[in-house]
Amino acid sequence: MKTIGMIIVLVGLGLTIFTAISYFTQETILKIGTVELMQSQPHSLNWSPFIGMAIMVVGAFLILRTRKKQ
Repeated sequence: MKTIGMIIVLVGLGLTIFTAISYFTQETILKIGTVELMQSQPHSLNWSPFIGMAIMVVGAFLILRTRKKQ
């Protein structure tokens, strides 16, 4: 459980530091015969840093719960 708690804390830390992910998709704008005109369309996925903090609290709870049992 301690290892899982540490992994969850690290994931939460990453989500707190990096609050967005950007990615691109290719869309076909025009297709005439064998000629295609494509465009990169940017997309972003955003979240609040409080989500990362909440995940870190859950991980810390798992770590502390493991220590009390030993």
